[in-house]
Amino acid sequence: MDLDEIKQILDLMREHDLAEFELERDSGKVKLRKQSNNPQFVAAAPPVPHLAYGPPVAAPAPAPGAGEAVLTAASEDVDLAIIKSPIVGTFYRSSEPGAKPFAEVGQQVRTGQVLCIIEAMKLMNEINAECDGEVVKVYVENGQAVQYGERLFAVKPA
Repeated sequence: MDLDEIKQILDLMREHDLAEFELERDSGKVKLRKQSNNPQFVAAAPPVPHLAYGPPVAAPAPAPGAGEAVLTAASEDVDLAIIKSPIVGTFYRSSEPGAKPFAEVGQQVRTGQVLCIIEAMKLMNEINAECDGEVVKVYVENGQAVQYGERLFAVKPA
């Protein structure tokens, strides 16, 4: 990727008011992100060479709908359902500052119950429990940025 291509991407980000952009090619990966309080771009990652002897890289699965959580088996305990972030955004444990969190460790939750909110592009996306059970771990702090696929909660199914 040359400097002109990066400039075009920056212009598109400004034009469409994008806060983050990531592009991966065979030759490397570029990630651009604006800070929320500063309109200037903060980083462009240098290309990351692919190793010929490394493990094969699987294509990422398509993103589920904004209100759906992704469940997988936890490596630390196969009896736990891990609820992962279906989107990139900011994690909030409650509906407003100072309010009681939607879910606490040790709390019983039901399928469809709201566990948290992830704010993405000024939209609040509710993340719901996909099974009945007990919340055994919260992986993310309130107000922390989360990435697609990042662990949010561990739930022990009932």
